[in-house]
Amino acid sequence: MKAFILAIIVIVYLYRLLLHLLRGRSVHRPVPANVADVYDQATYQKWQAYHSEKNRLAIITDTVTLALELGLIVFGAYPAFARLFPAAPFWQMTSVFVLLSAASTLVMLPFSWHDTMGIKQKYGFNRTDRKTFWLDQLKEFLISLIVMIAIGALLMWLHHLLGDLIILAFAVVMTLLLLVITFLYPFLSRIFNHFTPLEDGDLKQKLTAMLEKHGYKVRAIQVMDASKRSSKSNAYFTGFGKMKTIVLYDTLVASMTPDEICAVFAHEMGHGLHKDTLKNQILSFVQMLLLGTLAYFFLRMPNACQDFGFDSLNYGFVIAVLIMNVFSLIAPLYGLLTSNVSRRAEYRADAQAVSEGYADELVTALKKLSRENFADLSPDPLLVALEYSHPTLSQRIDAIDRQKQGDRA
Repeated sequence: MKAFILAIIVIVYLYRLLLHLLRGRSVHRPVPANVADVYDQATYQKWQAYHSEKNRLAIITDTVTLALELGLIVFGAYPAFARLFPAAPFWQMTSVFVLLSAASTLVMLPFSWHDTMGIKQKYGFNRTDRKTFWLDQLKEFLISLIVMIAIGALLMWLHHLLGDLIILAFAVVMTLLLLVITFLYPFLSRIFNHFTPLEDGDLKQKLTAMLEKHGYKVRAIQVMDASKRSSKSNAYFTGFGKMKTIVLYDTLVASMTPDEICAVFAHEMGHGLHKDTLKNQILSFVQMLLLGTLAYFFLRMPNACQDFGFDSLNYGFVIAVLIMNVFSLIAPLYGLLTSNVSRRAEYRADAQAVSEGYADELVTALKKLSRENFADLSPDPLLVALEYSHPTLSQRIDAIDRQKQGDRA
């Protein structure tokens, strides 16, 4: 079993290395004519340098992560650390998560620092000060540790309660947990950001009218202070059913016209009208079924954890090492399906914005978002197929132009 897991870790690393190599090749691909105006020559050269540095850092980070994962297993760090904790299953499970979280955080800190305070600072994207950086690292460590312990405790409880029925039970409960996290996301995001109501005016009226025309009720329109960490822009809306809260990054409000922001939100509304969130939840449930099946497989193996040096079954090790590494091996295959579904959904959402009368504004908004987010304008087609949840900017503009021509015909 140990050799099997070690081999999987290496294979997953090699797959991620392939993706990095494809990203590196994308930097030198010609830019399609319909997006050639996104960057001027100087900015495009800056983009090439930025993405090359980011890609090199990602390769180094993944390589160090590989060494860490292999080292923790080969040198028996997990069972040795677990023996420092009480013998109760909960504490044995917790020991694995504490060691993994602490080791990962400490090892990755220099790389996170270099990414935020080095590369992003160098290219003008970073607005995070030192205090915010360290507070974010602490918050992320604590939140991830709490979530992992909660998932481990859930798996342990379900296994003791239901035995072999754990496959379906784990999938159902994890899906419900994801829905709860989605519901709580607006509240959790306040841990990191400050929100203020959007001022009354033309933009607020247009957003409210557009959503209400399609039966949505707007709970609030809020502006998030994303600029304190980055110059990049985004927007989203949250909430279940027809009651929605609109969230705009302050960088978006500062850089776009009211009609361009409405175009972005007509796109987001398109996702709601086409039930894309529900479809994603179904795909997530299938993913949870797969995870539940892996859990069932490893929990039924009599020596799954003993082969790694544990005295008995350790639920934390089953989740953190056995399940997640095996899932990382098969996730790209599942991702081919989900990414394809997602890209189709993006085309439909763009079409909704066009039908709302915002075709030209959507194109200019997408170009601005690409420019501000320093997007890759010509990614390798294989890279797009393997991991892109959105079509490329050029592909989206082509689809918008075809719809405009069809509407005129």
